[in-house]
Amino acid sequence: MKKHLAVLIILLCLNNVKLLGQNDNSKVITNRIIKVDYNKSVGALNTMFKECIGAGRANEGLRADWQQQLTLVKKECDFKYIRMHGLLTDDMGVYREDKNGNPEYSYQYIDALFDFLLSIKMKPFVELGFMPSALASGSKTVFWWKGNITPPKDYKKWEDLIRSLTQHFTERYGADEVKTWYFEVWNEPNLTRLFWTGTQEEYFKLYEYSAQAIKSVNPAYKVGGPATAGADWVPETIEFCSKKNVPIDFISAHTYGVKKGFLDEFGTSGTILDQEKSSVSGTIINSRKQISNSSKPNLELHYTEWSASYTPSDPIHDSYHSAAYILQKLKEVGNAANSMSYWVFTDIFEEAGPRFTPFHGGFGLLNTQGIKKPSFFSYYFLNKLGATELENTDKASWVTKNKKGDMQLLFWDFTNTHPGDSINNQQYYNQDLPSKPKGTVKIEVAGLQKGKYNLEIYKVGYKVNDVYTDYLGMNKPHALSSQQVNTLKQKNNGAPIATEKITIDAKGNYSKDISIHENDVLFLNFVRQ
Repeated sequence: MKKHLAVLIILLCLNNVKLLGQNDNSKVITNRIIKVDYNKSVGALNTMFKECIGAGRANEGLRADWQQQLTLVKKECDFKYIRMHGLLTDDMGVYREDKNGNPEYSYQYIDALFDFLLSIKMKPFVELGFMPSALASGSKTVFWWKGNITPPKDYKKWEDLIRSLTQHFTERYGADEVKTWYFEVWNEPNLTRLFWTGTQEEYFKLYEYSAQAIKSVNPAYKVGGPATAGADWVPETIEFCSKKNVPIDFISAHTYGVKKGFLDEFGTSGTILDQEKSSVSGTIINSRKQISNSSKPNLELHYTEWSASYTPSDPIHDSYHSAAYILQKLKEVGNAANSMSYWVFTDIFEEAGPRFTPFHGGFGLLNTQGIKKPSFFSYYFLNKLGATELENTDKASWVTKNKKGDMQLLFWDFTNTHPGDSINNQQYYNQDLPSKPKGTVKIEVAGLQKGKYNLEIYKVGYKVNDVYTDYLGMNKPHALSSQQVNTLKQKNNGAPIATEKITIDAKGNYSKDISIHENDVLFLNFVRQ
């Protein structure tokens, strides 16, 4: 009897031991119901999710492969604006001084870049930075490509540069076009010695001179800031502009979904995905509250950088988990932000210098070779939604319709499986992570128009449009052959996993049960024939 009891105790103990790097997700599986009526809408779909996308730096935008990838992303995700660092850094050839200290300007590289953007129907969200070395007060730089982060040696010369650049844009593209752009002053000036060696007071001085320069060309041009990390300085910026009567049209800020830290190009410090459910979304909603409670309650709010992690060396960016994460955070934010610019569209991104492997935890929706990551499909599916949103009480889905009589349903499960402080992202998301079942989602639709439909079913999840797991299955080659690139592109092309022909009778009802796993994303497209 004692022997049997001892065995039983051992088995019970073993049953409660967690494996290294695993989270206890043995939660009760509950079935979901997504119930909608085709005839009950809430109005136009809020498309703030595709207002803007990020890119590394302006000079990278002169590369042919960068431009090819952006053309693809524009076509399939339809972002309206693009924001990037480094417009004024030395590799863009914008500013120098003659032997007498007189400024000389050249906008040839900027013209080539902006001409391309407008040719594919995109607009620049103009980040004014970093400092041209000939105008800089010091030599401190950031990143492999050495963006100068010091204040100007002469604020009047800075103002003249910004005025000249803004006037140039007006002459080249027309005031009506430039009125639709946004001018953002600097990047993350609250990170002293990382992105700005000056004080808050000196940043506000830079902002004031910049705003004066832009508005002197056309008062209708939009200028804002402070583009801070962690959404810092928002009330202070508004207060400064109010007290000094300095123009401001929008607030911009940044937020990331990991627990601590800011700049880490190489991922050496280790990041941990925040377990807090309000991570990212709570910060953005708070910024909106700060604006609403200020002297300028109607300012636009643009989050000009956001992602699960702030380092371009975090494998969560490559993981299938990121697709559901993106959708969950966008849904939680709702109408609080005018835009949320995902950082960034491509792994052609050289803050840490050129990267040596095809998958390295880069920020991009696409990797260096243009292979679509799971995160890409979040925006691809969002762009396939119809213009009218339907009433829907489910918290992890959108249901829409278009004028053709089609209906679209995008739904997902986001489960944060990260075990917490015991392991960092660089260890956890760098491995094969099978997903566990999360039950069934029951789709119930009423009010559909009578007729025949093609039902297209798309999916992202473990081993479905999950290129990083495919890459792990190849034993993580240091470089990909042309054949391997083509194989991965074909396997991760986002084509429907199934197509069904359905007939809706005069009652207009349709129902379907779909099994779902952790961090699955599914898109159902009801195409009326």
